[in-house]
Amino acid sequence: MTETEIRAPLAQFEGEVPPAPPWFTAAIAHAPETSRIDVDGAGIEILAWGERGKPGLLLLHGNGAHAGWWRPIAPFFAADYRVAALSWSGMGGSDHRASYRIESFVAEIFAVIAAAGLDAAGPPLVVAHSFGGFPMMAAASKHGERLAAAVIIDTPFRGVGEEGGRPPNATMRPHRVYPTIAEALGRFRLAPAQDTPSLFIADLIARESLIEVEGGWTWAFDPFLWSRFEVGDARSLLREPKCPVSLIWGETSMLMKPERVAAMRAELPAGSPAIGIPDAAHHVLIDQPLALVTCLRGLFAGWPA
Repeated sequence: MTETEIRAPLAQFEGEVPPAPPWFTAAIAHAPETSRIDVDGAGIEILAWGERGKPGLLLLHGNGAHAGWWRPIAPFFAADYRVAALSWSGMGGSDHRASYRIESFVAEIFAVIAAAGLDAAGPPLVVAHSFGGFPMMAAASKHGERLAAAVIIDTPFRGVGEEGGRPPNATMRPHRVYPTIAEALGRFRLAPAQDTPSLFIADLIARESLIEVEGGWTWAFDPFLWSRFEVGDARSLLREPKCPVSLIWGETSMLMKPERVAAMRAELPAGSPAIGIPDAAHHVLIDQPLALVTCLRGLFAGWPA
């Protein structure tokens, strides 16, 4: 991709849907159940697949994203698991909050586990991408006995004094309103900016990231979330999980350089599986979705189902 295409990967389609492979079309055709629950005064959006009563699997998305990021992935597990994905407060179809705390995000995890029936057959598996790894590991540290295992996907856990802390799309200003959905899609880009090999996935998540407002279309996530929330010493969340933990990262991810991967692995319990996915940058769900499915299936095979 050219630099222009990286910054606006969907502009070339002028609002049309990009072509997609059969596996993706079949996965998206597996429509989820949709529901909504209240957690600490905020409505939380839930998507779910598979039968209640089966082992549970909870999927947690990254910053500025939404539950629909998992729509191409979740159906691959629905035959064996009761699968659910939530939209964090301040993102997707969930309500915004006046302020955000890690404790509220942890509460959202366990409320969705209960509401979606993910704990009917015992503690569920939890998988989190990027931002989602912070509340997931807070949950694993404080209440890990209620989880079967946790899988981190390309979450950049930083130590005290390490540069960073807020994501690159923490704009801290109101979203622009676009007069047409085509113009809004043309402005969509990933953060951090990167090549987007699966444009059909990017189109899906971009469309579901938009809401219609007076004057046109704008992004659903709260642009001020990171002015009201701090992770703090993120790496401390890795040190004493009360459930098994695995680490997955994209081998070309700008957020998971070898030194950061090594530092995170040093904090995790000895023997925690750690797997790099080749030719994947930060957005592993988009870059290598089928490789991710295979990787997760391999990890799950080592845990009770």
